[in-house]
Amino acid sequence: MEEHLGACRVLWNSLLEYVKTYYQQTGKFPSRKQLYAIAKPDFLFSQVAQNVADRLHKALMLMVKMKKAGRKAGFPRFKSEERMRSFCYPQFGFRLNGKKLELSKIGAINIKKHRELEGEIKTLTIKKARSGRWHAVFITEKELTPASRDGESTGIDLGIENFAYLSNGEVIPNPRHLKLGEERLKKAQQMLSRKKKGSGNRTKARLKLARAHEALANRRMDFLHKLSKKIAGAYSLIALENLDVKGMSGSFLAKHILDCGWTGFIHMLRYKAEEAGGAVVLVDPANTSQRCSSCSRVAKKSLAERWHSCACGASMHRDLNAAINILQRATGGTPGSHAPGEAISTHYKVNGQISSVKEEAHGFSRG
Repeated sequence: MEEHLGACRVLWNSLLEYVKTYYQQTGKFPSRKQLYAIAKPDFLFSQVAQNVADRLHKALMLMVKMKKAGRKAGFPRFKSEERMRSFCYPQFGFRLNGKKLELSKIGAINIKKHRELEGEIKTLTIKKARSGRWHAVFITEKELTPASRDGESTGIDLGIENFAYLSNGEVIPNPRHLKLGEERLKKAQQMLSRKKKGSGNRTKARLKLARAHEALANRRMDFLHKLSKKIAGAYSLIALENLDVKGMSGSFLAKHILDCGWTGFIHMLRYKAEEAGGAVVLVDPANTSQRCSSCSRVAKKSLAERWHSCACGASMHRDLNAAINILQRATGGTPGSHAPGEAISTHYKVNGQISSVKEEAHGFSRG
């Protein structure tokens, strides 16, 4: 597998060199078919080699698209050993046989099977994590017919003090994964910085640091998956703010915001609610904390003010007030309230008995 990664890297670099030469001579990029014609190394399985050409072609087209849109985009770079971390069997060339994975041009590999595959296997990607562990990721396709259901609705205000505040008053504490693992990361980083570049000890220290990062990421993902499944199964309508997490990550709270993993959590809620026959609604986040959920009066508050008190008599935690406002916006206002029901920014919903195709990633690891 290491040799295949190395061969894919050499192929990528040679294709990129061809692209640059071709562009200098013609003023345009070669087509996918032209890249396929020269992506035929004997060592690699044909579809693996073609996939490398596909990835390069997609990178070039994405760069062109971004530049046309006026956005910054860099030219694809030559790959070092650390930058080529996966190769893909897009259609065939592999077979899962019990506890062994048979790969064309490689042979049979012992695996640890995490779960049973559901549906038709479409692609297989072999990935090497920075920690040195290998993973086989299958994408399968299956037909889903989720039944629509009527149930409770909830608004969720995502935050840092608490990970989430639900409109019914339920509080999800922030586990602060980075704080728990920060000391281990610091020590591993210090040990790495003390090692001589190119030495075997530096390689060992780099693996220790990578495994510390991997453990932190695994804890975060485990928390997000369990929480999103619980909420998706309990509510038929889930309302959240359509947050600009990328923009917010430029603030002094960037480390804490990214540690929460809000984007990943919303993504998980979307597909899990869809499978459960529910709906996820993203609403405009403007003034959800400033507006009173009882009388709709807007009163500015600083981030340090954690309690909402209004002249109308409403008194509650500011995140609870925001969660109620989010739910009101998603439903166009509730009976007895004066919420104007602002326009919904994005609406993800499953209408009952409509068949949908869902792709799932199944992970297998070795080592």
